[in-house]
Amino acid sequence: MFKRVRNPILRYLLIFIYFVIIFFCSIELNFLNLFGYQPDMQDIKSPVLSVSSEVYTADGKLLAKFYKENRSPIEYKNLSPNLINALVATEDVRFFKHHGVDYYGFLSSLISTAKGDRRGASTITQQLAKNLFKTRKRKSQGLISYVPVVRTVVFKFKEWLTAFKIEHVYTKQQILVMYFNTVPFGNNSFGIKTAALKYFNKNPEALNVTEAATLIGMLKATSTYNPIRYPAKAIERRNIVLGQMEKYGFLKKAAYVTGIKQPVGLNLSYIEEEGQGDSYLRRAVEKWLDKWLKANDYDLYEDGLKIYTSIDSKLQQYAEEAVSEKMKMLQKRFNNVWKGKNPWRDSKGNEIVDFILKNEQRLPIYKLLENKYKGDTAQIQAYFEKQKRMKVFTWKGDQDTTFSTIDSIKYYAKLLNTGMMTIEPSSGKIKVWVGGIDNKYFKYDHVNQAKRQAGSTFKPFAYLTALDNGYSPCDKFTDKPVSITYNEDGKQEVWSPNNADFNFTYREMSLRWAMGKSVNSITAQITEKVGWDKVVEYAHKCGIESPLKAVPSVSLGSNDVSVYEMVRAYSTFLNKGEKIDPLLVTKITDHNGSMLAEFELKSTRVISEETAWLMLYMFRGGMEEPGGTSQALWEYPILWEKNSNQIGGKTGTSSDYVDGWYMGITKDLITGIWVGADDRSVHFNTSATGEGSHTALPIFGLFMEKVYSDPKSGYTYGPFPKPWVKITKPYMCASPRIVADTTSVTDSLLAPADSGLILPTPDTTSNNN
Repeated sequence: MFKRVRNPILRYLLIFIYFVIIFFCSIELNFLNLFGYQPDMQDIKSPVLSVSSEVYTADGKLLAKFYKENRSPIEYKNLSPNLINALVATEDVRFFKHHGVDYYGFLSSLISTAKGDRRGASTITQQLAKNLFKTRKRKSQGLISYVPVVRTVVFKFKEWLTAFKIEHVYTKQQILVMYFNTVPFGNNSFGIKTAALKYFNKNPEALNVTEAATLIGMLKATSTYNPIRYPAKAIERRNIVLGQMEKYGFLKKAAYVTGIKQPVGLNLSYIEEEGQGDSYLRRAVEKWLDKWLKANDYDLYEDGLKIYTSIDSKLQQYAEEAVSEKMKMLQKRFNNVWKGKNPWRDSKGNEIVDFILKNEQRLPIYKLLENKYKGDTAQIQAYFEKQKRMKVFTWKGDQDTTFSTIDSIKYYAKLLNTGMMTIEPSSGKIKVWVGGIDNKYFKYDHVNQAKRQAGSTFKPFAYLTALDNGYSPCDKFTDKPVSITYNEDGKQEVWSPNNADFNFTYREMSLRWAMGKSVNSITAQITEKVGWDKVVEYAHKCGIESPLKAVPSVSLGSNDVSVYEMVRAYSTFLNKGEKIDPLLVTKITDHNGSMLAEFELKSTRVISEETAWLMLYMFRGGMEEPGGTSQALWEYPILWEKNSNQIGGKTGTSSDYVDGWYMGITKDLITGIWVGADDRSVHFNTSATGEGSHTALPIFGLFMEKVYSDPKSGYTYGPFPKPWVKITKPYMCASPRIVADTTSVTDSLLAPADSGLILPTPDTTSNNN
């Protein structure tokens, strides 16, 4: 056919056009699945902005949804002319002249790129096609997407086809409205209305020219030109937008000159309503999935995923109930302890006089006020002292009140918080995740975000190191003063830890008794024998990922760790010496139920089965040895009234009663709990109220009481596992004589004792085989 055309130029032009048509048809029809999904006219007429992803518990109960709620649609009449002018001048000056594709702009961009001035040529309609129909997402990619250069050409042609369809169905005004309703502006803001409110506390129709230029400038890169985080870059980009407006006649010269001199002018006082069933769990799932989503090109907020977690809805409910009941009591006790006094104190018990000022300076608004009032501290303080209506958290529910910012700082600084996590080591599945007392008011997750001094809950890693390097549970050390000389940063230091009550009994104690009673002096001796660097090595082996300073006091919990890390590390003992990668998500399907991914337990052997079992036996000492620090659990009869049941654990308290911990172990589960105030300067002031045995342990006790009381929970009484291998080391040590002496020789140098009650020791010999 083409041979009949004698003119070679015309012939090749026709061949080119013919192949372009074939190419476009192939893209539209997704020929041989080469090009991926392409929206048809029905999709164009009825676009779906996004499909929410849903999160379920292991037993199929809906936990939360992910969707872009920060997308508030507007109409054309609600758009400020400044917004339209800024957008057109910057992104697509020929918008009102083309039909979706600007060929002139495309050719000029190719020429500019060839000269080294790289710039885009996508029209507003093409950008809408990309935002609305995800033309570059995985489902829109075919086999051709694996060919680098061709892939880019196909993406561009698909956007052209979609843009033509959009222009065929909608008017220019409708396209602008759709664009402004779907474009992202960072900080989880989608659409111009939420962005205008978030950054300037204005509706879109009220934006002035500089505000409109700031928002349009963000479209180039929402993170780079975020006016909250990078005001200087945002102003620089805004001024480019103003320059484009002046260049194309949307702005007079005088207005341009005035505009570029204006400050960014943010107003961040808008408070948005929470939604989406937000929770600590929801955020934890989002963080857990982050790498998988990026690697597989899925959008959690738009792609309608169904995410199945390992969370047990019954156990989660019991944990939340236990936290609520016990934390309410702890808060009342805390308030009584400090009645009429401020609890922010230094290590000597003196009130920290600049506590409020430092908290003011940490607020995001402080720098804005400094700029606004040019550093005038009197005006800044007047702002913080201004009374305003607000809702605050109370244990009786949300309460309306009138507070200044200073009142609010004081109120919230006095509130105790918690983090709690339970895992089933045999499967690696996380069963409980309680990130705090109330997600609405306290966004910080105390399971995996917060890191605090572990106190005596870290001691078991010293005993683990000893058992794995020749010692046995029956080996004895004497409770006596210890001085350890070591080098730190080139300087010689001497460490002389005291016991909690500053007394030493001079009694010989087995390792099991010493760990169960949490004796500082013996823990220090063991650490010196095995080496503090070795203790750090074993802690890392078991799953502690935080940096640990290798000093003699490491075994007494001087380093910061998270609840998540501690639960993971303790799981190694119940998992026969294998470290696990905890599972929070077990599988993901698309919205039709088709499987996208399944996640299985990954484990690595880090200690022998014998050592792991011996550590479980050691943990039982907290309940079974005289003065064991877990003996406050005897207050929960259901935990011990069955003769076959066994529970192990370890309390912990950091210096000045700042952090209270409890790590609880049953035959099936490991639970870690931290209790304290978010600011480390706020703490209890006596051992009777602030130790882990009085703060964190009761939550564990009530939680397990609820679990065991429910025959349908799936978790029952029972002894710890029998040895998995032959135990070669002696461990059935002679029980010490129980005396009336209640002297506490417990917990860490950093903290007072978690002594608990000294009750008759159960018969331990029957369960040692």
